[in-house]
Amino acid sequence: MNAVAEKPKQQSPVTERPFVAPDVNIYETENQFVLQAEMPGVTKEGLEVTLENNVLTLVGRRANETGIGNVLYREVRPANFRRTFEVDPSVDSEKISASIHQGILTVTLPKAERAKPRKIVIE
Repeated sequence: MNAVAEKPKQQSPVTERPFVAPDVNIYETENQFVLQAEMPGVTKEGLEVTLENNVLTLVGRRANETGIGNVLYREVRPANFRRTFEVDPSVDSEKISASIHQGILTVTLPKAERAKPRKIVIE
């Protein structure tokens, strides 16, 4: 047995952490789709939501931990979040909005007018 303990590695910067897929719920209403992703520890500053070629990409980066001592036991993995979704062409991409509150990212994807159900008048 080696009497010299391995030197603890420095905590890697936020950008070097591995990514995990956040848990997501997706809802549909008459006028929109609503996607909610759980991203605990992510703030508005650490969030990136992009749409490119009908692919919605969610990236959430957690801030570095500011512990009060040496970690003895850890169940929470120091990871960031990343997940992608193919967006239906019926979504009005110009009106997509996103917000984050208490670690829950909510992305609202309004349906384009042409995709909304409408009643046809019979003459």
